[in-house]
Amino acid sequence: MLEVDNIRAGYGAINVLWDVSLSAAAGQMTTIIGPNGAGKTTLLRSIMGLLPLTQGDIRLHGRSIRGTAPWDMSGLGVAMIPEGRMIFKDMTIEENLLMGAFPKQHRAAARQKCEQAYAMFPCLQERWNLLAGMLSGGESQMLAMARGLMSDPELLIIDEPSLGLAPVVVNELFGVLGRLKAEGRTIILVEQNTQKAVGVADQVHLMQSGKIALSQPAAEVSLEHLHDLYFAH
Repeated sequence: MLEVDNIRAGYGAINVLWDVSLSAAAGQMTTIIGPNGAGKTTLLRSIMGLLPLTQGDIRLHGRSIRGTAPWDMSGLGVAMIPEGRMIFKDMTIEENLLMGAFPKQHRAAARQKCEQAYAMFPCLQERWNLLAGMLSGGESQMLAMARGLMSDPELLIIDEPSLGLAPVVVNELFGVLGRLKAEGRTIILVEQNTQKAVGVADQVHLMQSGKIALSQPAAEVSLEHLHDLYFAH
């Protein structure tokens, strides 16, 4: 579905990604892991059009999306759940959800999508009128995920969903990811919890210093070897 072909990107004069290539197959979970500073978030920002490429191409269903504005990605069936959640704290839970369906083509189905979000995350339904700033870290992450699903994306990109969360909440979130995968959604997941990330994935990519250091089907990944590469200097 998505092909990243030999891309370079960065911030001003600082290049971060070096000749990165990978693909995400339709209906599969593609997991990207790596230490801090490896370029994982930069890669996701490049896919979403938040950073310009200086080399290479990104294709969705075989068509280049290089140069596509971030606000047009929803119309292509792509949504991102960013690191740090970035919910609207002064808006209610339901208002946050409705923002996920703000693009014109998604508004007609917004109520139906809200009900689906509440079914997936019952804790949000119980407090639908609460200001999002009152939520715990785990609840905020669930709201961010639910908001990302409001446009019914064909490709869902998720950046570090478990960061800073208690183990019990992490288990709950990965249960949701498993259900989304079972629904046949195409997901690109950046995650620091290697064991859980590999456990839910179909394909695993390890990034080091802005490059892909390892690409393997999840079923073939040795966690011991992966950790050796992960912590290599």
